[in-house]
Amino acid sequence: MSLTPPGPPVPPPPSEPVGPQGEESRSGNPVLLGILVGLLVFALVGAGVGAWLLVSDSEDPLDGGNAGPTFTPAPSSTAPLPETEPSLDRYYDQKLRWKRCGENRCATLKVPMDYTKPDGAEIGIAVLKVPATDEKNRVGSLVVNPGGPGGSGTEFAAAGPLQFGNALTRYFDIVGFDPRGVASSDPLACLDTAGLDEVVAFDPDPDNPAEEASMDRLLGRFGQGCLDESGELARHMSTKEAARDMDVLRAALGESKLDYLGSSYGTFLGATYADLFPKNVGRFVLDGAIDPSLSNEKLSLEQGRGFETALRAYIKDCIDAGGCYLGSTVDGGARKVRAFLDDLDAKPLQTGESRELTEGLGMLGIWLPLYVKELWPDLTQALRSAMRTGDGSGLLGLADRYTARGPKGFRDNSMEALYAVNCLDHNDYIATKDVAARFPEFEKASPTFGRAFAYSLATCSNWPIRSGQRTVALHAKGAPPIVVIGTTRDPATPLVWAQALAAQLDSGQLITRDGDGHTGFGRGNSCVDDAVEKWLISGDRPQVDLKC
Repeated sequence: MSLTPPGPPVPPPPSEPVGPQGEESRSGNPVLLGILVGLLVFALVGAGVGAWLLVSDSEDPLDGGNAGPTFTPAPSSTAPLPETEPSLDRYYDQKLRWKRCGENRCATLKVPMDYTKPDGAEIGIAVLKVPATDEKNRVGSLVVNPGGPGGSGTEFAAAGPLQFGNALTRYFDIVGFDPRGVASSDPLACLDTAGLDEVVAFDPDPDNPAEEASMDRLLGRFGQGCLDESGELARHMSTKEAARDMDVLRAALGESKLDYLGSSYGTFLGATYADLFPKNVGRFVLDGAIDPSLSNEKLSLEQGRGFETALRAYIKDCIDAGGCYLGSTVDGGARKVRAFLDDLDAKPLQTGESRELTEGLGMLGIWLPLYVKELWPDLTQALRSAMRTGDGSGLLGLADRYTARGPKGFRDNSMEALYAVNCLDHNDYIATKDVAARFPEFEKASPTFGRAFAYSLATCSNWPIRSGQRTVALHAKGAPPIVVIGTTRDPATPLVWAQALAAQLDSGQLITRDGDGHTGFGRGNSCVDDAVEKWLISGDRPQVDLKC
């Protein structure tokens, strides 16, 4: 497995002045984004899966950057390891056997496939560590997760200072793990390349009962494929089980408290851990938060609203620049995008290869750049070309980056993991025949994408595995402060979700970034970055209700 994110670099954001000598310097605001939210908009892989973007203004991540704060590094805890369930002793007592993997260290963590049967089958969890550069002042291990579900934590961690900056990588071992069933852990398998291509390209908003039936059959085959190819693992891919794996990892790292930085879906994973193990929480940062209490319908509705907001911000920027190919008004531009998607539904575009640009792929190609403002020029070039000349290759390329689709197939199994996890975590899906009744509220929230988000309510209606789990508020009673970050125009995890999670957690503390794109840390906002780094490294709590 490659430990560097696939795909070419995208244009970097503007760098800021180099900090004064003697202060911590950042890495010129490089951003490594695992665009991984995954609320399962059918055939579009929800709000993202497997699109890794490297944004960097410097070939040397230690060269340049804006000034950062000074730190007094201090571990979150020096207490002895907590007691654990005796039936799990063989897992909690294991020692990781680190070996070199390039410049980093890799190991395999063993966990039970089924925590109710600790003496049964076990599975391997891939772990990667980027050792702290200042061993003398090392704070401890910072476990990180990029989101998903389905994102590779080992690839995320391997980015080192490109993703996490010089300060965190100086004082922490950055530790990433591939959650159960993902990437280099014992992997879930469901479909071959042709099968996954069909899922990605399928119509996200069926027009008639026949297309709805095709959608049901396709997803039913998908879920059955997971059972046929992966057996019991397909039944044990839930977020709760992954959170329990994190506590075994904490113990194997020799940490009495878990320090954690989770992005996107990683906030749900982190909040779930905190609710299960509040006394084992160290310093937590949950960036680009998901509201765990929401039903599938409310999650999809708000996410549709978020993508509509982001699209309209892009159109306004295009108009303000002059000569916009989408016209002179935001409403008119949004209607042109919707009409373009309708045309794709009727007649897909040629791309110069065997795969055509369908409505599903076109929507993905539009969505990807809405996560990262630096990709808006790429969206302009690709969408303008498709609209004016009928060339779908640019949007297909963006869609492929979204789904980690390479020239010979998918680079990882993130799509399969995304469906498997979400269909276990949520049990409130509806039948496709009942979706149309939701159209009015979804189209009000998102005139451009509303119907696609409405059909996400039926994504797992024919999934063959039922967990019975329902969404609930997570409080993590007794945990220390947990920092939650939300961004005002985040397309995938709307600000209201971060506000809700911070309020639900008994010790939640909100940071608000005013800006575009997905997540807040490492996005060029020194107010956010300073607060996060000082909290994680020194234990200095951010200002209450900090707005950046």
